[in-house]
Amino acid sequence: MMRDPVAETLDWDEQQALDDGAYRAQIAYLFENAPFYREKLTAAGFADAASVGGLDAISALPFTTKDALRKSRTAENAIGGHLAVPREQIVRIYSTSGTTGTPSYIPLTATDVADWVEISSRSYSASGIGRGDRLVSTYNAGPFVAGVTLDAFAALGLAHIPVGAGNTERLMAAVELLAPDALACTPSYALYLAEWGEARGIDLKGSSVKRILVAGEPGGGEPTLRARIEDAWGAKVTEAMGIGDVSVSLWGECEAQDGMHFSGRGYAHFELIDPDTGDVLPIEDGAEGELVYTHLRHRAAPILRFRSRDHVVIRTGTCSCGRTAPRVRCIGRTDDMLIVRGVNVFPTAVREVVSEFAPNVTGVISIRPVQPGVKQEPPLPIRVELSDGVAGEDVLAERIRQRIRDKLIFTSAVELVPFGTLPRTDYKSKLVDRSA
Repeated sequence: MMRDPVAETLDWDEQQALDDGAYRAQIAYLFENAPFYREKLTAAGFADAASVGGLDAISALPFTTKDALRKSRTAENAIGGHLAVPREQIVRIYSTSGTTGTPSYIPLTATDVADWVEISSRSYSASGIGRGDRLVSTYNAGPFVAGVTLDAFAALGLAHIPVGAGNTERLMAAVELLAPDALACTPSYALYLAEWGEARGIDLKGSSVKRILVAGEPGGGEPTLRARIEDAWGAKVTEAMGIGDVSVSLWGECEAQDGMHFSGRGYAHFELIDPDTGDVLPIEDGAEGELVYTHLRHRAAPILRFRSRDHVVIRTGTCSCGRTAPRVRCIGRTDDMLIVRGVNVFPTAVREVVSEFAPNVTGVISIRPVQPGVKQEPPLPIRVELSDGVAGEDVLAERIRQRIRDKLIFTSAVELVPFGTLPRTDYKSKLVDRSA
């Protein structure tokens, strides 16, 4: 099912040619309206929009980081120097969680909201849901950008049942009484619900839910985790991914379940870079790196070469759904990454390896760094939760430790803990615990 078949099946090279014109117009808009970018580009040697050129020369431009945007904020302008519209044109302002300090504010004009809704609608229609389907969601409407997703559900003509986060009893009552066709939540919560239902003898497979749309954190594409959720619910799991500063649900997975298609074509441009050197990498099948985004037609607070910190693997082969955009699977985020003797360790990759040992383990883990900061000395302590009724044995811990060593190339110290020891969440899972 496609939201916009003409756009979503356009040859990718043709798309890039169309985007080039939009990009040049956007650069001119930044020079005229965004002091942050005008100063940044001028300092980099670009006197005007014409000197910047087109998309084929974008790699010559400096990156934008979250920290740089944060530093551009003032008492008079809490949004930052990239604000490019007068106050009266802003119709909505979202914010980030502010876990590292004051929240970042993300303003939108009416056209920005409409664009975000269209992007998100493309992503979620790829999952197979459509007009008349009932969908129950656990996403809160605010203050986070996920609120736009609720607008997209309306645009798709769904019968939307918003439950919000934090009330499993209410959610499951809605599933039982209102017979939704689909559920939207984080992968962590989908896993929690599987355990919750099993503990109470609830037949989730017998429910009306046949599609589960996960987003909000990496993990929905992990084969073992996905298989466990699908088996518990008897439903197909597809994932979506976005980033607050650029757009919600920029990527959405179709029913072929072979990675998330880029749904922001025409609205944003993405690059793949080597996260260590910043060098641009070719968009080819199997390429791995960090995503960098540039808006093509955004008005309120545009982004130019924004480092997302999302690390992905690219898929470019033909997809059975007919969509022509590249696809990705997210490995993890730099924010969560640890470095053990020069090896980059993504917590979601550790969880994926551990999940191979199901049904002896639940797949819930807790990485316990010893040193402050990113760099850690081996062995890296990892708590692995056993399944209900399974006794911990040294041989199992050693098998997991060896598998992590073989696949992820670092040394760990695996501690098996009883079922129910590690916390669950109805939002995003916390795989790294520094509280000890």
